[in-house]
Amino acid sequence: MLSKTIISCAAAAIMAGTALAQADEAQSMPDLEARFMTMALDCVQREYPNKISHVLSSDADAQPPHSLHPAFYGCFDWHSSVHGHWLLVRLLRTMPESELTQAAAAALDANLTPEHIAGEIAYFEADGRAAFERPYGLAWLLQLGAELREWDDPRARRWSAAIAPLEQTVSDRYRSWLPNLAYPIRIGTHNQSAFALALGLDWAREAGDVELERLIVTKAIEFHAEDRNCPISYEPSGEDFLSPCLMEADLMRRVMPEADYVVWLEGFLPDIPLDGASDWLTPGIVLDASDGKLVHLDGVNLSRAWALEGIASALPHTDPRRAALLAAAAVHAEVGTRSVDGADYAGGHWLASFATYLTTRRGLEAPAWRALPE
Repeated sequence: MLSKTIISCAAAAIMAGTALAQADEAQSMPDLEARFMTMALDCVQREYPNKISHVLSSDADAQPPHSLHPAFYGCFDWHSSVHGHWLLVRLLRTMPESELTQAAAAALDANLTPEHIAGEIAYFEADGRAAFERPYGLAWLLQLGAELREWDDPRARRWSAAIAPLEQTVSDRYRSWLPNLAYPIRIGTHNQSAFALALGLDWAREAGDVELERLIVTKAIEFHAEDRNCPISYEPSGEDFLSPCLMEADLMRRVMPEADYVVWLEGFLPDIPLDGASDWLTPGIVLDASDGKLVHLDGVNLSRAWALEGIASALPHTDPRRAALLAAAAVHAEVGTRSVDGADYAGGHWLASFATYLTTRRGLEAPAWRALPE
């Protein structure tokens, strides 16, 4: 095991490299965005290999992915296809016009049609599919919807109108699921509830769905308001791509007033340093990037970084914990972003979406706490 001194030195070196990268951000961001968009374009219409989550009720259900999911058949699995489409939309908003952006718009035009979305809804509504892609894929579908709703562009309005019926189907799944969810799901992979509640809440606020907003806020408070001493030293588990502790804290900043959140965070993560240190949380290590489960740790570094930034953003600028949160975020961002190279499809089909969520600071655009309308 590395000694604390060695870890501190390594973190300091990473921080120094991050500082240089940030100084050259204006030049490097277009290159990063082009790389991420290229990776998404490589998969959103790439049907195979494909891992379908699909219950067969008869021989008639044995169909290829494009028949089961006319819009979201690519990127190895349904949820990765959804957030691959979100990536294309997100970067279309930030990148200058080029052959890449034209290709992205063409892919979105081809996939996000009313006919294809009707096929997706038909899949959801068939018997035995009440839990399909719940909650992770549902959360990303709502994130795609929120992104399109925010963007004042004729293309976005066209795609938003196409997916609106599926947004309704997915938001209804939240409404039927959450009242029956007796306990939070505190894991670092797809079934985690905190991540899904956060993205669902962001969509509800953007869409003006006060009923769903109230349900999510109530459930988040019910689940987490009394949580204390989250065992972050136990993280990450060997296949995590979401931090249970940090994603919960990133959710709670959305549902608590600042004064309450400051106190809650002190009880929930009491060991955040006050001296600006970065080595209180070290990045996950991936020893085999071709292993689809082990490569999850590249994702946990990226999602930790955006959660740490989100947590810091919810604290007063005078809060002494902010420096350590942002220092750890910088370390994780550098390590995580460097891993997104597309060298292996095991990570290449999804990591660019996580990197884009981080580098475009999508999480920091999420509405903070607000009093619920009467």
